[in-house]
Formats: sequence, C-alpha cells, structure tokens
Amino acid sequence: MDFVSISFFTFVLLMSNIHGPFGRMIMNTQFETDLESKGFIDEPIDPSLDIVAEIQRLKKEKNAVILAHYYQDAEIQDIADYIGDSLGLSQQAAKTDADVIVFAGVHFMAETAKILSPKKKVLLPDLKAGCSLSDSCPPHLFAKFKEQYPDHLVITYVNCTAELKALSDIVCTSSNAVQIVESLPKDQKIIFGPDRNLGDYVRKKTGRDLVLWNGACMVHEIFSQDKIADLRKQFPEAKFIAHPECEEHILATADYIGSTSGMLKYTIENPAQQFIVATESGILHQMQKASPNKLFIPAPPNNVCACNDCPHMKLNTLEKLYNCLYYGLPEVDLDPAVIERARLPIERMLEISERFGL
Repeated sequence: MDFVSISFFTFVLLMSNIHGPFGRMIMNTQFETDLESKGFIDEPIDPSLDIVAEIQRLKKEKNAVILAHYYQDAEIQDIADYIGDSLGLSQQAAKTDADVIVFAGVHFMAETAKILSPKKKVLLPDLKAGCSLSDSCPPHLFAKFKEQYPDHLVITYVNCTAELKALSDIVCTSSNAVQIVESLPKDQKIIFGPDRNLGDYVRKKTGRDLVLWNGACMVHEIFSQDKIADLRKQFPEAKFIAHPECEEHILATADYIGSTSGMLKYTIENPAQQFIVATESGILHQMQKASPNKLFIPAPPNNVCACNDCPHMKLNTLEKLYNCLYYGLPEVDLDPAVIERARLPIERMLEISERFGL
C-alpha cells in the first residue's frame, strides 16, 4: 500500500500498535470530533473493498444483528437480518441474542432498542438521523401539557424520544394503536401524542374522545391530494393505500389504511395489480420484491419530487453502516433512570400486542 494513500485513522490504528494509549487517544479524539460535527464516523473506505461481504464478516465476528426499517435504502434493507415496521423492530430488539444491535433507522428507534436491551451495545450509523415527528414534541412541553389532564392515561406513539416514553403509560405503533385504545375501559380518559393525524384516525376508528398533542410527520403531511387524484385517473384500476400518519383528507379517499407492514401485507394478498402508495417510498422495495409482477406507484408530494423520501431515514448509507460496525460507533446510550421508566410503557405495548396476536 502506498503510504500517502492511507487515511489518517488507518495511520493512527497502525501507530497505536506501537504507541499504545497515545495512538488510541488521538484516534478517539478524532472520532469524537467526527461524531460531534457530522454525526457519523467519516473514515474513507477502500473502493476495492467488497463492503457487503465485509459487513457480513463483521456481523459474525462481533455477534451483531442489523435491524432495518422499511424506509431505509434498498441496499441497506437487502443486507439486514430483519426488516420491519416499528412494532416488529421493537419485538426483534427485545428478543435478539446478539451482543450488538446495529439499527438502520432513526434515533428514536435505536433508543427503543436500547431500552428493551439495555445490556447490549446499540449502534446507529448516523446520530443525526432524527425524526420531525419526535422533534415536534419536546418532553418538557409535553410534561406541562400532561399536567393539564391529571386523570388521563397517556398513550404515546413510538415515534418519540426516550424521555417522552418515560412520561407515558403505554407506547403504541401504527400497527397496534387502535387495539391498544380499545383494550382500555371505555370510561378511561386518554391523552394521545405526538402524532395528531394518527390520533385523529384512532379516534374515528374507536369512537373514543382522545386529547391530542399537535405533532406531525413531515413526510406524511405533504402528499398532494390533486396529484393523487390525477394518478387515480391515470391508473383507474389501482388501489390507493395510505399510512394513518397522513392527513384526514388523504385518508378519506384511501382503499386501505394501515401501518407499513399492514400495507405490505395488503399488496401481497389483494388481487389488484396496481397500487398507489402514500407513505415513505422505501417500502416500495419490499412490495416489489414480494410481488414482482405488480406495479407500485409512489404517491407524489406537494413539490417537484416524484416520490416522498424521509431525509432523516436516508442519512444512513451502506458506507456509514460499515464504519459503524467496524469501529463500534456511534453508540446510542441512555440514562439508566430513563431506561427504567420508559421500559414499562413499551412492555405494556408488547404485552397487549401479543394478546391481540399482532
């Protein structure tokens, strides 16, 4: 190898074999700088490296598992050990026997994995992979909101911070929100947050009077009703399916409303050959793999883009995933007290989901 071509970090790793703690100190300082400024380990990768094969090797070497959300890029989905929605990912995180969980998703998902498996090392390829819905509900403001309704039970959508989960009685996902509300006594007063659109959908489905926090997901709030109507004219046989985080006027015209796993199942089981899909476009990869002879059309947003991508989900890349697994950073860690308080509402969700066969 030409000496001048090796990266700084590689040089430090080599030198650390000679200089021991000094070399490791320099390396850790550079990593800390990277994580603080960029959110990920920005270490160049040899272009000749078979990155997929190396990730597979590192998984075995470190007894690691890769959990990926449906909204990740296709190449990340294809290398994952499990692909799913928030409920399925939570269930996998709770039962995995791996020593290391690499979470190809966004920050709150990695936090949930840490809450459910506190003794395991949880890695996130890019710490800046956040969530607009989670950001819309700061825990300190929600705590004040909660104080206004002291006799209400709090159900929070999983798309929120660990601190917000710690303020909750039960956590839910879009796969089980309706069943969780229906499992409670009819006279039980409920606060539902942070997604007002999902809360409104659950309110209509259950007939319950929910107090809603005014939060929303940027991806599901910008679908264009007019463009969808034009697509339906262009593809009159297509089924229009939508995620319940979408706004009410979008859901009102849908043939099916459900979570990402529910939508995927619907496209497999429904005999229709064409589907217009109103959620983040990453799910189309699994739909196409499961039904290669069917046509899947992403519902367009209110901008010039043809499909609706989550900019946070798309921060993760195969290269970041490799560096994350290789260097064991960035790691997601939480205050043990927060883990203890947040674990109970998540476990209640998992118990209710099991009861309903979800």
